[in-house]
Amino acid sequence: MFVQVIEGRVSDREGLRRQMDKWMTDLRPGATGFLGSTAGVTDDGKGIALARFESAAAARANSDRPEQGAWWNDTAKCYSGDVTFTESEDTETFLGGGSNDAGFVQIMRGTADRDELHAMDAVFEQVAGSWRPDLIGVFRVWTGPDRYMDVGYFTSEAEARVGEKKEPPPELTEQMGRFEQLMQNVEFLDLEDPWLF
Repeated sequence: MFVQVIEGRVSDREGLRRQMDKWMTDLRPGATGFLGSTAGVTDDGKGIALARFESAAAARANSDRPEQGAWWNDTAKCYSGDVTFTESEDTETFLGGGSNDAGFVQIMRGTADRDELHAMDAVFEQVAGSWRPDLIGVFRVWTGPDRYMDVGYFTSEAEARVGEKKEPPPELTEQMGRFEQLMQNVEFLDLEDPWLF
């Protein structure tokens, strides 16, 4: 899977949402290899979108379409300042991956040793269903050897906040210290109104 992450300061939230909807109705039918996208705007105006394609070639073919260029020219007007594009084919899913049923999406960006993070994933996955039923899927994009972006899909923000306060089960107690160290340098982007396509 190939992922393109688009980020920028949003000056017209409603306009950006209209453009996303327009892409789905007008451009999506001709976007071969498009798998879906998760997007939204944080409370402080940061826009982020993760578009998923079957391959880099499929994404490039979409970008090369004239109608895509025209759509982006209009969409760029919804941002103030620069828009950044980050691309990666280094992706992972667990707990079923992304979900269009999510009422809240939280993106965590940080650095970690890959093997250590995978070890934590394995333990967490064993207890997630009973401990954190609010978390219905996770999609991870590696943007460097040790830089990752986790996209967590939750039933709702209210249930996610309750889940955050729950004491971890004994199986996780041993790892919680290291987990808390990892979380110290994590940037959180909360999408209270996620746009899921």
